[in-house]
Amino acid sequence: MKVALPTPGFAFEILAVQGHARAGVLHTPRGEIPTPVFMPVGTQGTVKGMTPGELAAPPLDAAIILGNTYHLYLRPGLDIMAALGGLHRFSGWSRPILTDSGGFQVFSLAGINQVDDDGATFQSHLDGSRHRLTPEVSMHIQGVLGSDIAMVFDQCPPGDATAEQHEQAMRRTTAWAARCRAVARPPGQALFGIVQGGTDVARRRRHAAEIVPLGFDGHALGGLSVGEPIPEMYRVLDEVAHTLPFDRPRYLLGVGTPADLAHGVASGLDMFDCVMPTRNARNGYLFTRDEPAGKLTISNARFKTDPAPIEADCPCETCRVHSRAYLRHLHMAGEILYSRLATLHNLTFYARHMRALRDRILAEGSPA
Repeated sequence: MKVALPTPGFAFEILAVQGHARAGVLHTPRGEIPTPVFMPVGTQGTVKGMTPGELAAPPLDAAIILGNTYHLYLRPGLDIMAALGGLHRFSGWSRPILTDSGGFQVFSLAGINQVDDDGATFQSHLDGSRHRLTPEVSMHIQGVLGSDIAMVFDQCPPGDATAEQHEQAMRRTTAWAARCRAVARPPGQALFGIVQGGTDVARRRRHAAEIVPLGFDGHALGGLSVGEPIPEMYRVLDEVAHTLPFDRPRYLLGVGTPADLAHGVASGLDMFDCVMPTRNARNGYLFTRDEPAGKLTISNARFKTDPAPIEADCPCETCRVHSRAYLRHLHMAGEILYSRLATLHNLTFYARHMRALRDRILAEGSPA
């Protein structure tokens, strides 16, 4: 089943379903994105430690990456970004890019922001300068960046938010989503809406009923993995994700572990992003099926003379060429090469994990 999305040049094709899980393709003007998909996070216009060529090359073969509106607005700034032709040309990445709205970063800086119904005023974490972010400003920034998929400006409440705070965030997010939808976008830029509501399933469904009719190209679940217990997050995914429109991509923002991704796919979600594989790599935590815990801590003394790769069957260059002992040496010595090799492996692990989930749906599921 292939359905044209509201933005010209975009379509979503569902090839097979297995329960609530789906395997498909998100068609964009800059290329096809097989789903379910994990999007490496390139906060500052770069996936830390990786070149565009490494990201695009097998076995990683990233179909889409994520950029951050808040950080790129502050540095290098819109004047430079516009002069250099947008984020694709600036960074040398030719495949699709999704940009977040900047909302999560603004609202996570609770001590240095002021929020009202129109938007948020915040202080830069770089130099303390004050800035104003509204739905219109967020869309303008994402337009200058030239991302393929933009996100609406939303209010993301903390995990311990009260019911009243959730209701306020939902009300603002709905109003801001409509304002984002009304802003003219560059040709070839799709727009996704965001559903808030915390861990209350009734609130989530009520908010989805407000967001979906606005006519977005896809829908996202925000405000999860912000401190709530994992079983609570899984309950929300199980009861809400599959109720979002079947013919539009479904995106879970900022989550998570390999187990989280598998659970998200089973609940009916298609797109995921998280800093975990890159951040964990830099901090010495490497994902592998060859260890009972599913990952290893490379600084552990037991790897000092270990000749094995991180994961025996992993096709990444790190595992094909280098031993755990060598990686431990690089990590303990503070060598830059460690971060690059570790990041390549962790991202490859995530990519293979998602491909395995997709392949299983295609092999065992039913045609859509």
